[in-house]
Amino acid sequence: MTIAQGPSERTISTDPDWWRQAAVYQIYPRSFTDANGDGLGDIAGITSRVPYLASLHIDAVWLGPFYPSPLADGGYDVADYRNVDDRLGTLADFDALVDALHASGIRVITDIVPNHSSHLHPWFQEALASAPGSAARERYIFRDGAGPDGALPPSGWGSNFGGPAWTRVPDGQWYLHLFAKEQPDFNWDNPEIQEDFLTTLRFWSDRGVDGFRVDVANSLIKDLSEPFRPSIDKVLGGDLPIDGSDPLYDRDDVHAVFERWREVLNEYDPPRSAVAEAWVPRERRLLYARPTELGQAFNFDLLLAGWNPHEFHDVITSNLNDAAATGASSTWVLSNHDVVRHATRYGLPSGADHNAWLLGADAAILEDREVGLRRARAATLLMLALPGSAYLYQGEELGLPEVSELDDHVLQDPTWERTGHQEKGRDGCRVPLPWARGGESFGFGPGGSHLPQPDWFGELSVEAQDGAYGSTLELYRSALRARAQLQGNEELDWQVRETEGVLHFIRSSGWHCVTNFSQEPVDLPAGVVVLCSGPLQKGLLPTDTTAWMLQ
Repeated sequence: MTIAQGPSERTISTDPDWWRQAAVYQIYPRSFTDANGDGLGDIAGITSRVPYLASLHIDAVWLGPFYPSPLADGGYDVADYRNVDDRLGTLADFDALVDALHASGIRVITDIVPNHSSHLHPWFQEALASAPGSAARERYIFRDGAGPDGALPPSGWGSNFGGPAWTRVPDGQWYLHLFAKEQPDFNWDNPEIQEDFLTTLRFWSDRGVDGFRVDVANSLIKDLSEPFRPSIDKVLGGDLPIDGSDPLYDRDDVHAVFERWREVLNEYDPPRSAVAEAWVPRERRLLYARPTELGQAFNFDLLLAGWNPHEFHDVITSNLNDAAATGASSTWVLSNHDVVRHATRYGLPSGADHNAWLLGADAAILEDREVGLRRARAATLLMLALPGSAYLYQGEELGLPEVSELDDHVLQDPTWERTGHQEKGRDGCRVPLPWARGGESFGFGPGGSHLPQPDWFGELSVEAQDGAYGSTLELYRSALRARAQLQGNEELDWQVRETEGVLHFIRSSGWHCVTNFSQEPVDLPAGVVVLCSGPLQKGLLPTDTTAWMLQ
């Protein structure tokens, strides 16, 4: 097989299974490109970068929240689910973006945030102005407090951002928020909530959206019977039971919600895709990915795996088996808007506490950026060779590490305040992208950036890497182009080399992927090297390097 080089014209296919092995590029809109100079990324800014996105040879973009929001949680506090934040543009701007992406052969996935709204959502403002027991309050979860005067929270449930999950309102009642207090949880037992989200799915699907990423999909249905039962403290890091018995997370009844969603998504031709963000045990994650529900669920296991062949092998094998058992396709993620970037994670000592490193509390934990980038490039090539969908986070194609040097006074993540400054939060992976070597905000926009960029960003910018032989940007471009041509069916065959510290598998097209986790260079199988994450050493594959080959 010959791998085509150079640019190519791409169109949107009519294949209903396009999502099964798609390369999806995640955009955090407020940190991508600022077109109007207010320091905040916007829709027009994304549209201006469509040629760049097309140059990556991706299949789809996933747009993070762009809805009206007071930004208590980076846009995941939504005040209007069927509009665009006026700081980011208009519905007409959104339509223009969809048209531009589709014209370049790129599909559009949008975030949908069904567990909670913003406290500024009209429904919550109506609830605050209404009496206890009113229909308006029944859209959310209000309860009387505990104790003789109701001054204690109704339960001991904790927020994922630290502190209690309940906040008291002036009339004495309390409302539930599993995240920030500015994010009141919807009452999904209320049919009005269920119907309104079906309307939202149709609204964006009618505007050309091809799929949806469902935020904390496992938390919608709750057991609110009293007395309230204990729950895990944080769904993003806790250990959930595998029988669906937690009162707040991963309850069996949630699947009836997504069965109705699938009916709506299947009204379109081709059917709209969906992927669940569900931090649940692996056995339970399969349920969200069933064809009768969302079709895919994020697998974060590779993101959580340490840099060693045994963990990678086990994660890959188990998740491919799970996907085959449910008829879904697997998903692969190394970085996103919620975690320390993988170019940094792989440069920290094994088992290092990422939060302690961000806080500077452990001076012994030093980042080795050279090692981190080398491993990040190798991990990316390995991930892109796997069957299933690959989700890429903006800036990882530049090899961006985490920005750890953000001063306390610029932090925006609610985790910082809610944990009493014990967790620095996720701002370090959300710093606006560097497009130029210098100038105002490294080309992000003409009016500065909402989070400060470090001085070293310039040399990692798109301008610095564009066309540069061996750059991480050019590696991604080459890999994504080759990936689209090399894919076969959703199977792989392992070659027994794990005892050497090597992972080697073959796809049905004859595509070999070999990753060297060991400390010494290793032999490659016979064949033609298509792509390598780093230079070979006298024909040998160096440590922390991945090669793609054809035989």
